[in-house]
Amino acid sequence: MQTCGFVLFQDPLEAVRQKCEASEHCVHAQARLEQCETRVGSRSSTDEDCTEELFDFLHARDHCVAHKLFHSVK
Repeated sequence: MQTCGFVLFQDPLEAVRQKCEASEHCVHAQARLEQCETRVGSRSSTDEDCTEELFDFLHARDHCVAHKLFHSVK
């Protein structure tokens, strides 16, 4: 009986995203998003959502990724 060996590769995009999420600007944006989620989640009724904070975080992360991704792609 033969077994197949699999080599798992991490998606370069995911690796760069993880590194970028640890950058100071992204950490600050993520903290603002988490504060908003906590605030909204603690209310029984609110019109507030965290769309702005989510977009700020994604923009910061994607801006960082755009500068780093193509250096790791062959």
